[in-house]
Amino acid sequence: MIDTIIFDLGGVLIDWNPEYVFLEAFNGDKEKTKWFLQNICTGDWNENQDAGYPLAQATEDLVNKHPEYESYIRMFYGDWEKMLGGAIEGTVAILDKFIQSNNYKVVALTNWSNETFPIAQRRFEFLKWFDGIVVSGDENTRKPFKDIYDITLNRFNINPENALFIDDNLRNIEAAKALKINGIHFKNPEQLIDELKSYNIHIS
Repeated sequence: MIDTIIFDLGGVLIDWNPEYVFLEAFNGDKEKTKWFLQNICTGDWNENQDAGYPLAQATEDLVNKHPEYESYIRMFYGDWEKMLGGAIEGTVAILDKFIQSNNYKVVALTNWSNETFPIAQRRFEFLKWFDGIVVSGDENTRKPFKDIYDITLNRFNINPENALFIDDNLRNIEAAKALKINGIHFKNPEQLIDELKSYNIHIS
């Protein structure tokens, strides 16, 4: 019996992609953009800031390591707001159904810097719909580490076996399942609607 829905935000409800900045910076060169994001401003580097490391310090650390890419490194957080696309409307519609039904506790668990999250809060009205949001940057830990799941379960008095976690990162789903939290690996809104049926949740 699912009574709690836990949404990830980036990649599930909000389109966020650093390529929006760096494709422009590298004049549309996809290979150069891919190389830069895999080797300089990497996902692992950015996730460290999601766990509370200061953006300014992270930028200086990386500039010192790769001074030849200084101007591009400074773009990552300097132009961060341009990495935000729009809402993923199909998933927002699903979120709205859950909220309107009043049958579920609906919370969010996101890997997000606490320095940039207020930008998203100002832009996306639906972030006010949740019963609560756990932001990794506020907690100084992040998915897939056990601590952030425990924080979420305890803060909102959630029984893991009655909770369903929706995330676009399979690693985070597997970590949740290890704690007995049910999970759906999100790919798109249509697939989510289909997989919700296996939990006897029907979104019309």
